[in-house]
Formats: sequence, structure tokens, C-alpha cells
Amino acid sequence: MWIGYLIGGVAAVCAYYTSVLADAPPVVRVTLYCLVSASAAIAVLCGCLRNRPRSPLPWILIGLSQVVYAVADCYFYIAHFVLDITTFPALADIFYLGHYPLVVTGLVVFIRRRSPGGDLPALLDAALLAVVTATMSWLYLIAPQAQADSPTLVKIVSVAYPVMDLMMFAVALRLILGSGSRPLPFFLLSANLLLFFAADSTYVLQQLNGTYGAGNFLDAIWLFGNLALGASALHPTMGLVGTPRPPDYDPGPGGYRIVALCAASLIAPAILLVQHFQGDHADIPVIAIACGVLFLLTIARMAVLVAHQRQIAITDALTGLHTRRFLETRLPAAMHECDRSGGSLALLIADVDHFKSVNDRFGHPVGDRVLIEIARRLRAVTRENDLLARYGGEEFAVLVRGTVGDDAAVIGERLRRRVAETPIALPDGRHVDVTISVGTSSYPLHGTTSAELVTAADRALYAAKEQGRDQIVLGDDPVVASTTGHRHAPVLLDLDALATEVDGWLSAHEHSSAVGAWAGLVAEHLGHSPATVRRCEIAGRLHDIGKAMISADIWSSREKLTDQEWRRIRRHPDYGWRMLRGVPGQEDVAVIVRQHHERLDGRGYPDGLRGAEIRAEARIVTVCDCWAAMLAERVYHAPLTEEQARAELLAGRGTQYDPDVVDAFLTLWDNGILGPLPRLRSRT
Repeated sequence: MWIGYLIGGVAAVCAYYTSVLADAPPVVRVTLYCLVSASAAIAVLCGCLRNRPRSPLPWILIGLSQVVYAVADCYFYIAHFVLDITTFPALADIFYLGHYPLVVTGLVVFIRRRSPGGDLPALLDAALLAVVTATMSWLYLIAPQAQADSPTLVKIVSVAYPVMDLMMFAVALRLILGSGSRPLPFFLLSANLLLFFAADSTYVLQQLNGTYGAGNFLDAIWLFGNLALGASALHPTMGLVGTPRPPDYDPGPGGYRIVALCAASLIAPAILLVQHFQGDHADIPVIAIACGVLFLLTIARMAVLVAHQRQIAITDALTGLHTRRFLETRLPAAMHECDRSGGSLALLIADVDHFKSVNDRFGHPVGDRVLIEIARRLRAVTRENDLLARYGGEEFAVLVRGTVGDDAAVIGERLRRRVAETPIALPDGRHVDVTISVGTSSYPLHGTTSAELVTAADRALYAAKEQGRDQIVLGDDPVVASTTGHRHAPVLLDLDALATEVDGWLSAHEHSSAVGAWAGLVAEHLGHSPATVRRCEIAGRLHDIGKAMISADIWSSREKLTDQEWRRIRRHPDYGWRMLRGVPGQEDVAVIVRQHHERLDGRGYPDGLRGAEIRAEARIVTVCDCWAAMLAERVYHAPLTEEQARAELLAGRGTQYDPDVVDAFLTLWDNGILGPLPRLRSRT
């Protein structure tokens, strides 16, 4: 039908020009011209009824605009060439100007449906070309019309035509340059818009020059524009004009578009040079403003292009997640932020179990679909500020900031369950069960550099694979700081020796060994079981090993500690808990170490526990630790006398310290059972 329409339309155009050359009666020429104009409106209506587009609204609006335009054509040509009525403005001008809002609204609806998420590059490109066109229209069409010696109404209507054409042209550019499907009707509709704009602009220019005559080449441009609109609506794919392109489709700016934009950007400066050599300086302010706007639009377009290219560089093309390279660039920055704020982070690396068998059984396209679905499931259970990346072929990584306690294990389990909870549906109706293994590491517990952290997570992932897959393994081998205060590669020290080393950083006394011995005696005096006594002894001995995670420079500093350094120090119970919780059989000791700086009134750290929420062993270690710290000489405070230390304990009795523990401790101390705080033996 659309081909037949074009053939019939071309025949009508040929007949029209034959009548012009043969000087046929005006009624013949007018009938042929108006027939083609009206046929476009009828074709749009037939196309909507025949092809049933999903989005008929823009076609209806454009069809209505063509109806109005055809009415204007009929009135204008009959009045001018049959009735010889040539007054301006006339009723035809109301219809001509009235068709513009309808066609612009229809184009805007098309644009919104073709680019539902917006298309900033196309908008900027269209704006650049529109500014150039508007500048030329102002110089050669609008300004001359406005400055002509004619009545006000004539000026208003004369200026309204190029202004309306500019509005339609700008929206048409946005449609043409924007995203969306491009079937043949799209190009026919675009041809209609561009032909009308070209013919209208040339008509105004000819009117200014006094060279317009009925039947010249402009009539052919208008007529072929009408035919292009009718053919686009009759084409069976006309419904696809409002269809967006796939979200992953990104052709980028093509060579032709770049050349066109560059050429357009040079037009305004070229006009400025021409007027300079002609000695005409009247329009220099307008051209200068246009040049400034073009410059800003060009810079904005470059910024959008750079941002888009960067987004492509850091986004995995298959899954839409971040790339491994982006994760590796963000990891050091996140670790630095932890150092600054005294926080921590976790790195989780997940690997799809037996993924090779999926590719072997179903093929690589199905394997890709499985990876896409796994990425979707992982994204659904990660927080907005977590960094989820595709780490390798079938590996994924998650960088989690602000972790505390067993967050890494909880998050890893959440990821594992989400992937394994339901089979993944395949296109052919089959399903495949998929699981993942997860390895985790935490900063600063398992590494002080990004390489160390990744190594620890990889090692944990390997352990998860070795232990049967579909499980989470937490990182091990915590990193400790050397006595020089600088961090080295991961070294797993004997915990008892580590406690002694930490004592050497803090003072010249055997702090940890004394606290362990005293805690056991106090627990025994209070009537606790042998198991509790043993836990008190071990927890007292190891209560400060978390300080190994903090640079020795802080402990040896003679300057007043900063708030950031104090925040770091206050995390040592958490660090100690992390180091001990993986030691078989010492889970309770790990909890005691974590709680030894809690207070009965809830003002302690790291968890703000109060009263009975604090384990009895932790309440015992707290009193012993504070007494030993008060009696020892440290860089940041002078030692207290026994009387001063006793006063401190009694002042905190019932608020900071357990009253029963304070009473038991002072009784044992007064009876000489606990013994003095020993000095460290010299080490060779």
C-alpha cells in the first residue's frame, strides 16, 4: 500500500507540474496540489487503522496537524489562484500556524517513548545544531522581517513563521539524533520534517527577495514532504517508530555526526568573519552570543562523552556490574578512608561452583545468561553503597564498607543463599541449579595493602572450594604491626608471644601476664567454675592483642593523641575478637576480649553493653586491666600510687566496674595474694 501510495503521489506531482507548464486552468493545479496535501492526512488515518501501532497518540497528533495543514493549503491556493484573493495575513495563516503545535507535540511524544530514560547526548547535539540554525534564521529571516516597513500584524505573522519552523526543526533534530529504533517509516517521517523546514525557510527568503512564484521548485519540496509523511504512516512497520532501542545498544557518535557538529560549530564564526570583511557590524552581538552558546554546548558534549566513555570503561558489558579494574582502583581509597575514620571494611570474592559444566552442557550463550542472572541476584542483596564487581570469568567481588563484628560472614551467607535459593530458568524451559563459594577478608585484620587483602580473600575462597563448595570461609592469618611501627606482610605470631610484644610497646611492665594471673585468682575467689577461671586467665593474657593491629608509633607517641588516633585505639577490642574467634575452642575467650572495655552503665565500647549484658569474665578482666594500667608508667600518663588507684576503682564501683569484682580484687590485693605488677624481662 505504501509503495502504491508513493507511485500515485509521484504521478500526481508530475501532473501538477505538467499543468503548470501547460498553463492549465488554475482549478486543475489547485485540485492536484490540494489532493496530494490532503492525501497525507488520509494516509496517516488509514495507517493507524490498518497497522494498529501500540502508541497511536503521536501518529494521531501528527495526522491532525496534517489535516489542519491541508485545510490551510486548500484555503490558500483556492483564494490565491482561483478567487485571486491575496490579502496577508488571512484565514489560511491561522491554519498554517495552528498546525505547528500539533506536530511538535506529536514529535515530543515520540521522543519520550523512544528515549524513556532521557538522552542527554542527543539533546546537546540537537541544541548545538538548533543554535546554529536559529542564528542564521535570525540574521537572514527573522530580523529582516521584523525590521521591514510593514504593519504590525504583518510583522507578527511574518516573524511567527520562521519562529515556528525553528521550534519544529529543533524538536525534529532531537528526534532524528536521539536513540530508538530506526525502521523505514522513521526516515520517511524525518524526510517530511526536514523537507518542510527547508521549503518554508526558502519561501520566506524568496518573499523577502521578491522572487517567489507559484509553481516553482518549492511546491515540489512541499508535495514530496507530504508524500513522505503519508508513506511513513502506511508502511507496516510504522508502529516501531515509537520503540526504544535495547538498553545496551550504544553506537556512540558516528563519523558523520561528528563532521556535521564540527561544521555547524564553525558556521557562526564564519558568518562573523564575513560580516567583518563586509564592514557590517550590526549583528556582531547576536553572533558573539551564538558563539558563546556553541562553545558551552561543545564543552558540555565533551564532558558527557568523557563521562560516558568512563562509564563504559568501568562497567562489565555482560552483567552491567563494575569491572575488576574499577574495584582495584577503589579498594586503596576505601582502605585509606578506614585509616582516617578508624573504621573497617570487608572484601568478599565469590566463585560460581562447577561453572565449566554449565558451559559444557548448555553452551556459552546459556552460560552468559546464568552469569547475568547471578549478577542480578547478587545486586538484589547488596546495599547501595557496596561495590559489586565482576572480578573474573565466573568470579564476583563485593567491597563492603563500615563492617563490624561478623558482618562479612552474614553478608557472605546472604549472597550464597540468594544465588542458591531457586534454580535459574533457561530459554528452552529447563532449569539449572547454581551455587557459589565465598571467601572473605577484612581490613585491617587480614591485610594492610589491597594486594594482601585480595590474597587473603582468595585464600579463603580456595579453602571454601576445597571444603566442598557452596559455603563461606572467613579469612585467616591476621596481619600484625612490627615493633618499629611499620606494617609488614602477613605474619601469624604465637598469641602468647604477641601479647608480650604488645606489652613492650605500652610500658616496661608485664601487663598481660599479670592481668591473666590476677583475673584467674579473682574468678576463683568469687567461686566461679574451673572452666570460667581458665577463660579469665586466657582472656586476661590476650585481652590486648588487638593492639597489634594499631601502629606502634601511636603507642610510643609523646604528642597528644588526635581524635582519629583515639578512635583507632578504641577498636582494639574488636580487632582482638576478630583474631581470636577463628581459634578452635576459644570462641568464648574472643567474646570476653571484645567486652573487656564495656562499662556497667553502658558507656563503654565497642558495643555499649550494660549490666548483665557483659560477661562475668569480662567484668573481672576489666578491673584487673585497669589496675595494671594505672600502676604502670606509660608514655601518655604517669603511674598512680596504690592509694590513687584504689580511689579510682572505688569511684567507678557500680558505674564502670562490677562492685563484687572490685571488692574481691581489693581484698586479694590487700592480702598480698595477687602480687605486684612485674617488670618485663630484657629481651635479647
